[in-house]
Amino acid sequence: MSAAPLDRDFGRRIDCVIDAAIEEQRVVGGVILVAQRGDTLYRRGFGLADREQGKPMTEGTIFRLSSVTKPIVAVAALALVEAGRLALHDPVAKFVPEFRPRMPNGEEKVITVRQLLTHTAGLAYGFAQPTGNAYERARVSDGLDQPGLSMADNLARIASVPLAYAPGTRWAYSVAIDVLGEIMARAAGVSLPDLVDRLVVEPLGMSDSGFGVRDENRLATPYADDPSGPVRMGEHHLVPFGDGLISLAPARTFDPASFASGGAGMNGTAADVLTFLETIRTGGGAVVRPETTRAMTADAIAGIETTRAGWGWGLGFAVLRDPAAAQTPQARGTWRWGGVYGHSWFVDPTRDLTVVLLTNTAIAGMAGAFPDAVRDAIYGV
Repeated sequence: MSAAPLDRDFGRRIDCVIDAAIEEQRVVGGVILVAQRGDTLYRRGFGLADREQGKPMTEGTIFRLSSVTKPIVAVAALALVEAGRLALHDPVAKFVPEFRPRMPNGEEKVITVRQLLTHTAGLAYGFAQPTGNAYERARVSDGLDQPGLSMADNLARIASVPLAYAPGTRWAYSVAIDVLGEIMARAAGVSLPDLVDRLVVEPLGMSDSGFGVRDENRLATPYADDPSGPVRMGEHHLVPFGDGLISLAPARTFDPASFASGGAGMNGTAADVLTFLETIRTGGGAVVRPETTRAMTADAIAGIETTRAGWGWGLGFAVLRDPAAAQTPQARGTWRWGGVYGHSWFVDPTRDLTVVLLTNTAIAGMAGAFPDAVRDAIYGV
């Protein structure tokens, strides 16, 4: 049975939401693509890629993807699993023996590849904790700041902080995918950027995406939320998020000495992200097998709660358990995530629906009134 088509007014409703967000100066600009059954039914570049220069946003604009990087790296990891270079039950120490974080009592615990993919490894993110937390004191980078910091130094900093919980017992969004990226590089014997290019980017023709910037002239200028309206980010910008602060250094992406962040280091276009998500939705294409995509998009942490009501976690992103608890019109089994530079995406497999919303405004484009209103406009609620 085919999915119910979107109603004829959904595009008009999206236009109203976007126009209001621009007029109210909640976001500076962005690109949205809405596809159903593989057909792109709505596409729009809106607002400005650079407000001070009056440069319009276009569908070809490149964005700092931040956590939109995670599912791409996760698929590359699962391709390595399929190739026998990596196994989900492999301990981290098999590939990175120097990475041995311990519990607060000094007890060493085994952390597996699967626990890294599912964010159940006992690790954390500094920005997800109140200021002054142990990650901040150890100067751990969340993969978004400290240009020039090496992977070796950041791994040592992460390992110096006691595990937040015994691996496999809880869920916490974390630097786990950065650790996974180093495991992947060592398992394959090539750098993470080259590995992701070879396993995902090139097979899918994602010509504008990678850990570098393919065309700097098309890179969106980043902005941050402010009570008076979005402000242009400086060399180092702190963005409030819950009880913590997201530390952003936009120039990091140009520094070849910066470690390749598997959790936040890629750049790309909305069209490339749509291509990637559609490939996973339709069974993996030339990248991974259908059984791998089924495992990736299923709830992998049954019995463990995340910090988002109604949402579980697959092998790379959130998976919807209970639409009522999550207060969303999306169907059970929808998978989604975003990125702190201002991005939100989701795939509702029940309706064969894929939506990509990339903006240059942190964090208004990722979470809160704007992306929720876009979602509701699509569903007509």
